[in-house]
Amino acid sequence: MIFVSRQEHFNAAHKLYNPKWTKERNEEVFGPCANENWHGHNFDLIVTVKGDPDPGTGFVVDLKKLSTLIRTEVIEKLDHKNLNLDVPFMKDKMASTENLAIEIWKILEGKLGSISSSAKLHCIKLYETPRNFVEYYG
Repeated sequence: MIFVSRQEHFNAAHKLYNPKWTKERNEEVFGPCANENWHGHNFDLIVTVKGDPDPGTGFVVDLKKLSTLIRTEVIEKLDHKNLNLDVPFMKDKMASTENLAIEIWKILEGKLGSISSSAKLHCIKLYETPRNFVEYYG
């Protein structure tokens, strides 16, 4: 089995804020991430798929097609958006990097079959900063 990854990039703003809590409690838990005027990140998304290379192409997945799928289904919906306000699949969810990775998985898992009959989604790695990232394996 081979693991193949594609990295993409997007910029987005968000706020970590639980409306059931007081402003003080939100600031205590989330610190500057609870800023009522939002804050932004330069996100890096790494999508890893797995499978056996096709005997005819040698590919697990055509990376050009994977890139197009990620950009069309995910990046275009997130880039230069407010995760709390502008992204339908994040509606009524805490806009944490963890929850965002889960939602990205759901989108791509359902669409991967349109570009490969054998590749399976293995991992979503989402960098919020160069030192903070999450990995999700479904």
